[in-house]
Amino acid sequence: QVQLVESGGGLVQAGGSLRLSCAASSTIFSTTNMGWYRQAPGKQRELVALFVSEDSANVADSVKGRFTISRDNAKNTVYLQMNSLKPEDTAVYYCNARSRISSILEFWGKGTLVTVSS
Repeated sequence: QVQLVESGGGLVQAGGSLRLSCAASSTIFSTTNMGWYRQAPGKQRELVALFVSEDSANVADSVKGRFTISRDNAKNTVYLQMNSLKPEDTAVYYCNARSRISSILEFWGKGTLVTVSS
């Protein structure tokens, strides 16, 4: 059973925008810290953004100023708004949830592909 379901990926031209969504169960959403990672072909998975609070987030330097992470508590959903996309942003993007109750327990979505053309 898939615990996290990503959506919103697709093909976009450089300079364009996409918004990724990650829907979680209420239990996962309320007991985990959530964030977004990405993995390009032949490369390691890397952190993109972590939600810290309504007023703070950890964002990778490579996307700072372009990507924003947010949450909708009513919908149990975390978002990644991606603006000014570059070809190097092309990757499979994964939603992640890490338990605050049991720190070794984490959940991953299946990923959604983002392709940015030049």
